[in-house]
Amino acid sequence: MPEIFRFYGFSFFFYSREHEPIHVHVEGNDGYAVYDLDDGSFVLREKQNIKANDQKKIESVIEENKDIIVKRWKEHFEK
Repeated sequence: MPEIFRFYGFSFFFYSREHEPIHVHVEGNDGYAVYDLDDGSFVLREKQNIKANDQKKIESVIEENKDIIVKRWKEHFEK
């Protein structure tokens, strides 16, 4: 499970054997979410036990670092 980074107690990562579309998993504070890249932006696909204020933080981190997420995905899966 390659971790991309950690912010606000959440781990942002993808699994070693993933599928399209490009997406990022987020886990922490007893919650979990998945965001898919759709038309240049990451959109929420699934969430469990993520509080509204944590969701805002997560989405801010993803937006500010979307280039890093896409780059890491391509480095790992487009070898």
